Amino acid sequence: MAVKIRLTRMGDKKAPFYRVIVADSRAPRDGRFIEVIGTYNPLTDPAEIKIDADKAKKWLKNGATPTETAKQLLVKSGVIEK
Repeated sequence: MAVKIRLTRMGDKKAPFYRVIVADSRAPRDGRFIEVIGTYNPLTDPAEIKIDADKAKKWLKNGATPTETAKQLLVKSGVIEK
């Protein structure tokens, strides 16, 4: 089972809010997930990123691969290095 760290969209129309989740790579974007490890709100200035570093590091150590966007958020929050 390939596990990915990615975003799932929440919020209203034209007011996106994202959760950073760990999910099976075959699951749909807003479908079933394993665990929520953080949130991302792009509408605030500056964008608000809250990620549980311990959970993220645990999943990365266990082989989860982040998507490009999730990787950028993990770098900005200081969980991983560029």
